[in-house]
Amino acid sequence: MMRKTRERADAARNRQAILDAALALFAANQDPAVLTMDAVAKAAAVGKGTLFRRFGDRASLLRAVFDAQVDKLADAIDAGPPPLGPATPPAERVPAILEAIVALKLANRTLTHAVEAITPKAEGTGPFVSVRHAWIEERLEQLLGELIPRPHVPFTAHALLNTTRIDLLDYLTARQGLSHDEIRREFRHFVQRVLT
Repeated sequence: MMRKTRERADAARNRQAILDAALALFAANQDPAVLTMDAVAKAAAVGKGTLFRRFGDRASLLRAVFDAQVDKLADAIDAGPPPLGPATPPAERVPAILEAIVALKLANRTLTHAVEAITPKAEGTGPFVSVRHAWIEERLEQLLGELIPRPHVPFTAHALLNTTRIDLLDYLTARQGLSHDEIRREFRHFVQRVLT
């Protein structure tokens, strides 16, 4: 029994080491293609077999690393302080949530590019599909339901979330010359205009 408990703890440590190593590699590289399973296994000091047993393939690893970042945002929305947490009025909370998504993607640009570039191969495998992302989308729809007529909620939620795509954010930085702070400020004003 003690052996099984130790193995579970080891497995948890290995999983966290892999996620941390992959995130660090993405942060240090501009080209997501250089992030191979071999590179991640080496950086995490685990065998390649361990990596594949835990995550299956590169796409699953990418999603797991990205979802770990989304989890932090979801926790802040669920029980955090204002402006993301539940004590904030919906009219202020919706722009704050979307601005936080933008900030998350800008802070994890290479990782986000890799995740958003994954081609959906079957239902449920698109770049935005995860339990926590679905939870954020549902929460966003609930909040929008308090601000706009109910028939317009699903489209508005999808449209707003799609304006957080990394290709648009890159265009705004590379072509328009906007800083991250300027993008977040403009995004906040845009969402407020949509909701008024």
